[in-house]
Amino acid sequence: MNKMNLNFLSGLLHISDPTLPIGGYSHSSGLETYVQKRIVNNLQTAKEFVENMLQYNLKYNDGAFVKLAYEAAQNEDLQLLIKLDHECNAIKCPKETRQASQKLGLRLIKIFKRKDSFPLMESFEKAVQNKEANSHYCIVFGIYCSLMSIPLYEALLGFYYTSVAGIITNAVKLVPLGQLDGQDILFSLYSVMEKTVLETMELDRDLVGLCNTSFDIRCMQHERLYSRLYMS
Repeated sequence: MNKMNLNFLSGLLHISDPTLPIGGYSHSSGLETYVQKRIVNNLQTAKEFVENMLQYNLKYNDGAFVKLAYEAAQNEDLQLLIKLDHECNAIKCPKETRQASQKLGLRLIKIFKRKDSFPLMESFEKAVQNKEANSHYCIVFGIYCSLMSIPLYEALLGFYYTSVAGIITNAVKLVPLGQLDGQDILFSLYSVMEKTVLETMELDRDLVGLCNTSFDIRCMQHERLYSRLYMS
C-alpha cells in the first residue's frame, strides 16, 4: 500500500472512529424512549430499530447531507455549505437532536483542525462563529472527508458505520443486550450499510429531508422522560 492510500485510510478510520471524543456516546437518537416504552425490548427489535434508522432516517437526512456537503466542498462552495447547514437545521424538529448535531460538529472541527489547516473549513468555522451557520455534524463530516481526499463511497460507509456502531452500543446498554448480541447486529448490517451507501449516492435531491414522524416524536418525548441516561 502506497503512502497516499495509507493517508486516506488513516483519515477515514480516524474520522469514523465510534470512540472519537466528540460526545456521541451521550446521545441515543431517541432509542431510550423506544426502550422505556418497551417497543425495543430484545435482540430482534433492537436490530429492527437500527436497520430502520439507517434505511429510513439516516439515508434521507444526515447521510444525504454528508454527500451534499462533500460535493459542495469539492467545488469550494462556501455559500452552498452554509445553505445546506441551514436546511439540515430546519429538518431537525426535535430540539435535543438539533442541539446534539451542532455540538458534535463543533467538536469534530476542534479535533481535526489540530492536524491540518484548510481555508474552506476556516471560512466555514468563521461563519459558525458569526452565527451564519450551525456546524451540524453531518455537514462537517462531509466537508472534512472531501478535504482529506477520502472517496465519497468510503466516506459514506464510514459515516454509516460509526452511526450504526454508536446506536448498537447504546442498545446493548439500554435494552440490555449481551456484547456478542451487539456484534451480531453489526455483522448482519454490513450488506445493508453497503446498499444504503449506493442508494445515498443516487438519491433524488427532492427526497432529502424526508420526514420520519415516529423517530421525531420519540426524540421529542425523550425531553420529558421521568428518568434518562442519555442527552437525546
